[in-house]
Order: sequence, then C-alpha cells, then structure tokens
Amino acid sequence: MMKTWLITGASSGLGLSMTTRLLARGDRVVACGRRSAPFDALLATAGERLRVATFDITDTAALRREVDAAFAAMGRIDVVVGNAGYGLFGAAEEVTDAQIERQLATNLTASIQLIRAVLPHLRAQGGGRIVQVSSEGGQVAYPNFSLYHASKWGIEGFCEAVAQEVAPFGIEVVIAEPGPTATGFGAGLDHAAPMEVYDGTPAGDVRRAVADGAFEVRGDAERTVEVIVQVADAASPRRRIALGSTAFENIHASLTARLDDLVAQKALTLRADRQ
Repeated sequence: MMKTWLITGASSGLGLSMTTRLLARGDRVVACGRRSAPFDALLATAGERLRVATFDITDTAALRREVDAAFAAMGRIDVVVGNAGYGLFGAAEEVTDAQIERQLATNLTASIQLIRAVLPHLRAQGGGRIVQVSSEGGQVAYPNFSLYHASKWGIEGFCEAVAQEVAPFGIEVVIAEPGPTATGFGAGLDHAAPMEVYDGTPAGDVRRAVADGAFEVRGDAERTVEVIVQVADAASPRRRIALGSTAFENIHASLTARLDDLVAQKALTLRADRQ
C-alpha cells in the first residue's frame, strides 16, 4: 500500500537518500529542505508524488505553514521523519554564543516544533508515526561535540515523553540512532576556533582524529536508510533503533557502565529517601 511521508533535511544526506528510495517504490513524499535544486531530477520522474517545501527549519512560523499546507495537499501523511540537523565541533569553551544558539535552534528546537506542528494533524487523521533521527550521540558522548550531544540527548528526552502522551491517539514515536555514517555530516561540521590549551586533552585528540581521517566511519548511508524505512514500516516498531556496529557497541558499553555505576551506589542512593 502506498504511504505518504514528510521528511525534513531532505535535500542531502540520509534525507535525500530516503526520499529517493521511497519515491522509487511508489510512495508519496513531502521533501523539506533549504534548497530545491536537489529535487529537480526527482520531480521530473515522480511528478505529483513529490511535493517540495523550501524553508529554513529554524523559522517556526514557516515550519507550521508548510506542515499545514502539506497535510492539506496530501490529505494524509503516514510517517513524519525529523531529519534536519548538523554537528557543532569544538570544546564547550571554544564555541561561540551564536554557534550554540544555531546548534540548538536547528537540532533541538526545530525538531520539537516539527513534532508539535504535526501532532494535531496526526490526531485528526486517527494516528501516524513519527521517526526522529537522533544519533548514537543521543546516548553516548565524545569530546568536542558537547553542544551536539546536548541537542541529541535533549530531543530524545522530549520524544520519550511525547510518545507516552500521544500513544492513546494511535501515534507512535521511533528514535533512530545512527553511528558515524558516510554522509556529508563531517564536511558540514561547524568548527569552533581551537584554543591551544586543549591540544593535549581528549578534545585535542578527537580534533586530530577528525582532521587526519582516523575517526572510523563504518556506517553505510543507503543501508542505514533501508533499516530506518524497514522500522518505520514495521507493524510494532521498538522505540529506539541503533544503526550500525559502532552505534551498537558504543551505546551498549555506555548503558552497561551507567547501569553498573547505578547499582554500585544503591545503598548510598537509598539514604536520600524520607525515613
């Protein structure tokens, strides 16, 4: 059965790959991005099955207008994919106020506002599915990505709460957590001006690994998209899906260490209860 999808961040990377894949199998797509040129070839073949919405994802008023217009034009949207985002690279002390504001506005606030904008429509149509593209960075953390992690840990907490709020309306929420994947993510990093004092720290180590190409990227973009679509199509998807061996290994190690730490301090933590 043909489905209708709304995808943000669709003009490049995973979003463009997903749009191309879904159109090829006969689905309809509302592709949202800053630029329309990447969709020219797809429009020539997909015709009315592709609707292109060009706007700045951080412009909440424009976001709401485009979401309303998309539901009005398509009649029903089965899956909403929040995929817009980028990485801010630099130690917390190195990044500027403006860089922080842009990172959180794009990755966190815009993702929140997208979900808020689609919920009334999904309720009115009797349900639907939201797929929020997060990252392994929503469960683990690397030096030099503190603000990126703040945005990803933040949207995951938001989605966890929203999923419980909207389940009675037949709306499901899935959080996709890719590990390092061969997309344009690295090339699109917003770099802070480095401070020499961090050269001999873990932040400096990560900076050199990224600059030298030593930061291992195992994830394949097309296979990642294939799994996300498979999960979005599933009858009863799990809340989270880690994507790629790096994501699995790092998230598993992080959660295990956190659980071990929690259990180890049980006697101390229980002392905080009222007697």
